[in-house]
Amino acid sequence: MSNAEEVKKALVQAADAARFAPSIHNTQPWRWVVRDGRLELFGVAERQLTEQDPEGRMLLLSCGTALHHAQVALDAEGWRYEVTRPEQPENPESPKSPESPGNAGDEPLAVIQPTDREAIRPEATRHFQMLQVRRTDRRTVTDDAIPESTLSFLVKAAEEAGARLHVLDRDQVLELAVAVEHAQKAQDTDERLRAEMATWVGGERSDDTGIPASALPEELPLTTVAERDFQARGTLPAGEGHDRGATYAVLYGTGDDGVDWLRGGEALSRLWLTAAEQAVSLLPLSGPVEIPSTRFALRRMLGDVGYPFLALRLGSLDPAHSAPPRTPRLPAGQVIEIVD
Repeated sequence: MSNAEEVKKALVQAADAARFAPSIHNTQPWRWVVRDGRLELFGVAERQLTEQDPEGRMLLLSCGTALHHAQVALDAEGWRYEVTRPEQPENPESPKSPESPGNAGDEPLAVIQPTDREAIRPEATRHFQMLQVRRTDRRTVTDDAIPESTLSFLVKAAEEAGARLHVLDRDQVLELAVAVEHAQKAQDTDERLRAEMATWVGGERSDDTGIPASALPEELPLTTVAERDFQARGTLPAGEGHDRGATYAVLYGTGDDGVDWLRGGEALSRLWLTAAEQAVSLLPLSGPVEIPSTRFALRRMLGDVGYPFLALRLGSLDPAHSAPPRTPRLPAGQVIEIVD
């Protein structure tokens, strides 16, 4: 096999691994193009939540998780590579979401270009294994608090990925609970948003996107910080307790441009895989970030020193619970294009 063929094979495998990345409501708003020894990442406007995410921030965050997943796959094969992230429009309310990604003239969100090989590091293999293990689990966590040493490890992982993780104190957790409640009420009164959510959440999801009933609790767990009410009931037991052992945090960055949100997604992926390695459940709470007033409340919790990407619930996994079923994924042929 020639070097060009070897690179092409590695890039296709990386794009395939990225299909397992988490995304807002499992919209999977990305597309990959393999050409000229490069792997190009594009956003897909057709899978953007236009009502819930009109500025495209969550689309970029989702694409960032896929970008990191592709890097994890290359790391696991011992590839060295360079990642370029073309500058996004200065106005974050108008991120680039190409209508037909992969066509001439469209600028990718990011490009990965392999350079050479190195010995495979054991930690790279572990990270890759977590791609299959990671799940979004909306059930309650155990009453066992996460050890401080583990929290410090997660904070460091976020920083190494270019973001920050602010762990909330008790008073701030109550503030978060209020912000989540306000965001939920605001969204409940928006009929167009509710209609959009109904197209992505619930049922069997035969179109390979969205959140199926099998990944949702039968009823909303009774927790201090409420989970998003999708207006759809699932088949998973909600779990007992009130998440008394949960830790809440805010993932944030120092900038608010499109490229910052893309990098925020990369940091989320790195943090989530690290949490899975530590047997820590991570649940993203995007609701309070989607409403300007509640996002401002999160900024206040950060001392106005950063821009929040997501609120997070961290908790110890219940050993009695098996992992929830994996959410569906679009077939490789629908999200990967190979240009010879």
